[in-house]
Amino acid sequence: MQITAETPFKASILPPSLFKTPSDLPALNQNASRMPWQHTIKQPITCVGVGLHTGRQMRMTLSPAPADHGIVFHRIDLPGSAPIEARYDNVICTRLSTVIANELAPEVRVATIEHLMAALHANGISNLRIDIDGPETPVLDGSAAEFDFLIQCAGVATQAAPRTVIEILRRVHVEDPNGAFAELRPARSGFALAISIDFTAPAIGHQRHAMPLTLQRFRQEVGFCRTFVERKEIEALQNMGLARGGSLHNAIVVEDDHVLNPGGLRHPKEFVRHKLMDAVGDLYLAGHAFKAGFMGHKSGHGLNNRLLRAVFASSENWRLVGNEVHSKAAIHATA
Repeated sequence: MQITAETPFKASILPPSLFKTPSDLPALNQNASRMPWQHTIKQPITCVGVGLHTGRQMRMTLSPAPADHGIVFHRIDLPGSAPIEARYDNVICTRLSTVIANELAPEVRVATIEHLMAALHANGISNLRIDIDGPETPVLDGSAAEFDFLIQCAGVATQAAPRTVIEILRRVHVEDPNGAFAELRPARSGFALAISIDFTAPAIGHQRHAMPLTLQRFRQEVGFCRTFVERKEIEALQNMGLARGGSLHNAIVVEDDHVLNPGGLRHPKEFVRHKLMDAVGDLYLAGHAFKAGFMGHKSGHGLNNRLLRAVFASSENWRLVGNEVHSKAAIHATA
C-alpha cells in the first residue's frame, strides 16, 4: 500500500483491534503469556512526501523485521551503503531535528526521524526495516499522526520474543545554561512524560503538558500536534539550508500573537504537546521502551539525546528487565 503526502489527516481512525490482546499472541507458557512481546508490522507499506528541511521528495517503505532486529534505516538511493540503526549513539546532529548516521560512514544519514520514531514508540513497534531513497523522512502533515496511520494500515504483528524494558534506577539530569533541562527518574511502572515550554512569541507563550505513554493517550493528546516555527526565523533557516520543504500544510507558523495557518490550531496547547511528542520519539532511540518518568523544561532534540548518553554513561543508572537475553541494542547500550 502507498500513502502520499496528499492523504488526508486520519487521526480519528482507531481500529479496536489495536487496543486488545492480538488473537495470534504466542502461547509459549503460562508465565510468558503475561509478558509484553516484541512487535513488528504485518505487511510493507510506503509513503511519499517532501522532507521538511531538504525540500526533496522522498519515498519511504516500512517493512516487517524479525525479533531482536530493532529499528533500522536503509538508504536505498546509496547502493551498498551500511544500514543505520535508530540508536542514540548514532545521532550526529540535533539542530531542529534528530539526524542519525552510520558510525563507519557519517555521510550516510537520515534526518527528521523523531515523528516516525514517536509513532513507532507509541505503537510498541520493536522491529522494523525502513527503506528510504533520500536523506530525510517525509514530513507529511508535520505531526506523527500520518505515520501512526501507516502503522494502522500495515497492521501490528506480535512476535514470539519477550520485550526488553529499560528501568531507570536513579535520577539522571542534564541541563543548559539557559535553564532548559531534561531528566529521567525511577518510576513504579510504565513510562510517563511531563514537559513545559516558554517562548517569547505571545502566540506560544508558556505551556505545559503531562501524560502516561499509552497508545490511546498518544493519539488523543499529542500524536496529531504539528511542528512549529516563528515567521521571523524562516528566512534565516532557509539561508542555513533548512526548512526548504516547510509550508502551512506541514507546520504551524506564528507571528507575534497570530497563528498564520488558515485552519488555526488543532489544540490550544498544540505547541507543548508537539514537544512532548518529539521527546517520545527521541527517547525511543534508547533501543527499548522505558520504565521511568521523564521531565523536561524547554528541552529539545539536543537535550533529549544528551540525556540518553548520560543515562548509558553509567550502569548504575539503569538495568534491563523483561528478557534475560541481551539484544544487540542492549549490547551497544553498555559499550
